[in-house]
Amino acid sequence: MTANRQSRLAGGRITKPSPSSSSSSLPSSKKTPARSPQPKKPPPSDYEEDYFQDHLDDQGLVLALATDLTLRDVPQAMARARSTMFGPVPGMGSKRMAKTVNFHAGLPGFVSAGHVHAVLGGSPTSVEREVATLEGRGVLRRLRVRGRGEVLIRQDEYEGLVRRSSRLDEDTKGLYLKFLGENPRAGIMSVDTCDEKQGDALVRAGFLTGGTTTRDENASLGGFYGRPEDKTSLASIAAASRAASGSIGAVGGIGALQNAGGSSGASRLGRGGISPEPEYRIAAPGHGSYLKLVSAAVEHLMSLLSRSKYGEMPEYLLRERWDGGIASDDARKMRRARGEFTGVLPWQTKKWREFYGLEFGWVLAEAMGTGRLEVFETGSVGRGVRKLRDD
Repeated sequence: MTANRQSRLAGGRITKPSPSSSSSSLPSSKKTPARSPQPKKPPPSDYEEDYFQDHLDDQGLVLALATDLTLRDVPQAMARARSTMFGPVPGMGSKRMAKTVNFHAGLPGFVSAGHVHAVLGGSPTSVEREVATLEGRGVLRRLRVRGRGEVLIRQDEYEGLVRRSSRLDEDTKGLYLKFLGENPRAGIMSVDTCDEKQGDALVRAGFLTGGTTTRDENASLGGFYGRPEDKTSLASIAAASRAASGSIGAVGGIGALQNAGGSSGASRLGRGGISPEPEYRIAAPGHGSYLKLVSAAVEHLMSLLSRSKYGEMPEYLLRERWDGGIASDDARKMRRARGEFTGVLPWQTKKWREFYGLEFGWVLAEAMGTGRLEVFETGSVGRGVRKLRDD
């Protein structure tokens, strides 16, 4: 024993016996066949997500969005629309905050006629009659845009924009203010009212749009908004009815598309719809920015509503999606008190990045006033919102 130990120690390193070849050649019973990797399904995109998959109970339409019983007339509805248009500005960078505040301050007090109807409800005829009465008294000014509806602005505010304009001299301001006072319901102004220099200054300042020569305000864009009776005649219909079936004459003859206002049909409309005297259309600076903002906001609201299966969802859920899915003010304050800063900050949402903080209720009234959606009572989850049509 002692000799064996000494011989092993003298050999240096102790080695373990190698496993037998028979045991290494046996296949492993626990080996599983290799599986081919399956491709992962991509997550649904933001626009494919379905927020609400059930029909809502309909217990009657909501005719007026405003719940304040003190709203009785058009000026009060306009004041409410202006005061609820934007929400409080949250904390953000100095450049972004300055841009947002300047945009809010530079936007004139426009309110669309459809917004007033949605807030007040009731009979559209009575609201329109009140607007016409206030317009005749010089309280309101109605500004029309071809194909985009009309907006209302207080007459004193509109005259204030003229007086504060740095692009107009005193003579031009006086002439334009005199015209507004003598024509409270005028939507157009003849070029004979002012000279060419004054008209050009008013156009550059944004108070007039470029000289238009069409009598029919729908005859713009190559007759796209033109009425059918303005694009054809009874004579062409009678001639087409007498033509043989399948012939060119049965579809109006050669050049029927052009005569109906399509393609190069401006000449057809030019012979029948052009006024011999060119005219200016009354406008206001900032009107284009206002229309662009409102159109984009309404389209975004409709896209959120389109993600539901039936084009309808509860109002509270649609409001949450419009706000970007962030928590309410009370919940956010409680989380900050606990030191929790998870989630998306308010100024990072689309509501503030693109729409400068437009409130959900304001955009809802705008979409309802244009006939894009309707609001109804569900009886269980509050009010519901239903999509009606797409433009």
